[in-house]
Amino acid sequence: MRIVVLGLSITSSWGNGHATTYRALLRELAGRGHALLFLERDVPWYAENRDAPKLPYAEIALYGSLEELKRRHAEDVRRADAVIVGSYVPDGAAVGEWVLATAQGLAVFYDIDTPVTLSRLRRDDCDYVTRGLIRRYPLYLSFTGGPTLQRLERDFGSPMARPLYCAVDPKAYHPENVPVKWDLGYIGTYSTDRQPSLDKFLFRPAEAWPTGRFVVAGPQYPDDLRWPGNVERVHHLPPAGHRRFYNQQRFTLNVTRADMIAAGYSPSVRLFEAAACGVPIVSDAWAGLETFFEIGSEILVARSTDEMLDYLHHLPTARGRAIGEAARNRVLAQHTAAHRAAELEGFLREALHNHEPRTAHLAPV
Repeated sequence: MRIVVLGLSITSSWGNGHATTYRALLRELAGRGHALLFLERDVPWYAENRDAPKLPYAEIALYGSLEELKRRHAEDVRRADAVIVGSYVPDGAAVGEWVLATAQGLAVFYDIDTPVTLSRLRRDDCDYVTRGLIRRYPLYLSFTGGPTLQRLERDFGSPMARPLYCAVDPKAYHPENVPVKWDLGYIGTYSTDRQPSLDKFLFRPAEAWPTGRFVVAGPQYPDDLRWPGNVERVHHLPPAGHRRFYNQQRFTLNVTRADMIAAGYSPSVRLFEAAACGVPIVSDAWAGLETFFEIGSEILVARSTDEMLDYLHHLPTARGRAIGEAARNRVLAQHTAAHRAAELEGFLREALHNHEPRTAHLAPV
């Protein structure tokens, strides 16, 4: 198939989790024989932090405005078998309107931020998709599963909502024999709704255990944020450094944004990356977590600072290793980018069966 993807970014992982998801998914789609074009808005903050300006498995084109996108890529969109518009694309609602009017193949919305999207739609504050567009996209792919899929169809009118969770590239994320540098680490861009959990599960344990070793990696943390003295700070960690970062931790922390907790069934890409490295994960609690990992044997859950400290002080090393290895086995069996590429093909096939494309050139999936 000829597939065009309009996404937030594939060239830069700075301050977003979209790039690594797109890179792994498109690589696997290319391996399955699909021709791929990724269209990305050229914005300064990604231009200044590009860690993958070119990729061997997909064509990448940057555009400076909606007008330039229409002028340069109308024929690409028109002739594609499938056009996928991602969440958080600048002027995404206008892009979606244009894609639906222009594409002769299947138009798809790919929401990497579904609970945030639905929350913004309730506030009438979403500029990359609208209720009207949700009803018109033949297929809505969601990073969130569970009851949210039924809501998308029942309350928002999506003809077909399916889960396309984040995934991991096992070639990039795997165990390494490196010295452990930190007792507990976390990687993630700052967000106000996630910070209380980071306070509870990392900052307060660090303050309670002054000789413990802690680390936080990620951009956009406020300059006036108070950091415990034993928490090391990494301002930006490109994907090439993620594997070593995870493998240098005795435990890694997963904390979830408030909208994702409320929706449930919203695993983050960092969750699968850490698991693929075989590092034992301690996560906050949210509905649906048990459908991705078996709690207690493949992942640990903390509900308080004391419970986190109990894991750090008392969990036997051998049990931690066993939990990490079990999580890695689960990820390799169910949550790699290759699994997602195959799932995407199945959803496209299902949507094509239900949708009458306006072109005769569609190749079989």
